[in-house]
Amino acid sequence: MLRFTGVGLRYGAPARGSGPGFAGGAAPETLRDLTFTLSEGSFTWLLGPSGAGKTSVLRLMQCVLRPTRGEVEVLGVAVSRARRRDLALLRRRIGAVHQDFRLLPHLSAFDNVALPLRLAGRSESVLRAEVAELLAWVGLAGKQHALPAELSGGEQQRVAIARAVIARPALLVADEPTGNLDAAQARRLLALLIELNRIGTTVVVATHNEELLLRHPAPVLRLEAGRLVGAAGAEPRPAEAPGGEPGRDAPAPAPAGAPPDDARAPAARVSGFRHAGA
Repeated sequence: MLRFTGVGLRYGAPARGSGPGFAGGAAPETLRDLTFTLSEGSFTWLLGPSGAGKTSVLRLMQCVLRPTRGEVEVLGVAVSRARRRDLALLRRRIGAVHQDFRLLPHLSAFDNVALPLRLAGRSESVLRAEVAELLAWVGLAGKQHALPAELSGGEQQRVAIARAVIARPALLVADEPTGNLDAAQARRLLALLIELNRIGTTVVVATHNEELLLRHPAPVLRLEAGRLVGAAGAEPRPAEAPGGEPGRDAPAPAPAGAPPDDARAPAARVSGFRHAGA
């Protein structure tokens, strides 16, 4: 589960200023008063124009940042109170896909994907089969030995996806994952994210391309200028549920076409994935 409660985030040193978003002459808040809950196994779109704060929200979800105020709970851990060692362990359960891929240029596609398992101490005999299987699932069985520079943008994005999920993350966050892809590649990547969600991974995708929602309607968090201005399908905080007793109001229904609950059962192995094909 992901829970934000009254979250504010401020970057940089204090600076002069006044008006909305400024507090006591400090630098303006990048995120202001965010409160929402995302259930385990959900797929959520994070929408908003450039500069709305989408990347900052994802960085909080990745436990790369701590909130300036309020609380962020990720997979049962309160981030603001957690020790650094505990956050490092928590991040091993989180996969991240960045806009710029962040592949290591001197490593092959296979070695980039294998890196998280090697860092975790997985034996070579075990990880080789797992990495080969996952690369086949994302349609890159014939590109295992290629360096990032030898791959197209779409292929690099699929390597980044494979690396993000190879350790079986409980949570996957993706920041504008289709921003550098053509329409066909974007559809392919979206299909991969949907399939990951179907086997039980909680998925949060930040984008400013609302056309993607037409292909996969799902709950939406919408940001503008660091504030949450819409949360269709996301659960409200129990204390703020309108009407009735706290915690008894049902969350807003997900838009038609959102993955059903019975499609989110965890798969025991990567072999549960449906191969993406060539």
